[in-house]
Amino acid sequence: MTTTPTPEAITDEILRQTAALAPGRSLCPSDIARALNPRAEPDTWQRLMTPVRQAAVKLAEQGRIAILRKGKPVPPDQVRGVIRLSLPREGQP
Repeated sequence: MTTTPTPEAITDEILRQTAALAPGRSLCPSDIARALNPRAEPDTWQRLMTPVRQAAVKLAEQGRIAILRKGKPVPPDQVRGVIRLSLPREGQP
């Protein structure tokens, strides 16, 4: 039996990993999901993708992270498809 991480644990992991990024670098939300699944049980990390993306959107709305699509920031309400996460860039809303 697996336990689903709390929304707070997901948020904390996103903030931890984005803070550890080198300037100009980004990460995939699947990196967050995999980190929250330490046993690497099959299919478990994939089930975390929706909660990770939802938490990322909330953090982007607060200006705490940036969501990138094709390397460019996208507004949180326009997040679709493949995305990456990073720290907000200087001068970015």
